Amino acid sequence: MVTGRGNGAARMVTIGVLALQGAVREHERMLDGLGVATRRVRVPSQLDGLDGLVLPGGESTAIARLARPSGLLTAIRDRIDAGFPVFGTCAGLILLADDVADPGGLVGLPTIGGLDVTVRRNAYGAQLASGEADVELSAGALVAAHDVGVALPRYEDRNGSVHPVGRDDRAVDEPSTMRGVFIRAPRIERVGAGVQVLGTREYEPVAIRSGAVFACTFHPEIVPDPALHALWLGGV
Repeated sequence: MVTGRGNGAARMVTIGVLALQGAVREHERMLDGLGVATRRVRVPSQLDGLDGLVLPGGESTAIARLARPSGLLTAIRDRIDAGFPVFGTCAGLILLADDVADPGGLVGLPTIGGLDVTVRRNAYGAQLASGEADVELSAGALVAAHDVGVALPRYEDRNGSVHPVGRDDRAVDEPSTMRGVFIRAPRIERVGAGVQVLGTREYEPVAIRSGAVFACTFHPEIVPDPALHALWLGGV
């Protein structure tokens, strides 16, 4: 069970999952496996009482259209500005980006913003070009995952020996890899000065953070490795 770390006594963490469209159930299953309560969010009032929010992958244009009548995306941005933790994956990253190089159907629709990055939608090609690739994670992701008590990735050292990663293991000083699923994925073309790169694919940034806001270009919710979710939860 993951518990909140601030405000005194330990309490069960409750994470919202934006449930207008996209990979909602997959994120719920991942969070449930980490001992986290979830709540589906479709209107601004459902943000009340949450400790953080996941913006799942899907169709960024469809999500923006569905959110417009209630003002939900503006409400999320207001909370981000106040320090609210948010984790956006794939389409969620596009909605969080301050600059979208090819907005397409997003023109005239609300987005969230708050991440000083430039992204390009569907940069890896159409659905047929989608696939899996290794994502190299920074050591910080592994330490934070260990801190919230989840199963960690295993680390293969330079000699080919494989062992679990833990706080007292020398491997926390080295990067490790997780499998990333890239489905019509965006590409991060520019990273602002205040944005930290957490993971790379062939030297390109694919997982980033800025304060309590995390985002990635791929779908970490459909692989068994919980490292990115755990890293984000470590700051909730």
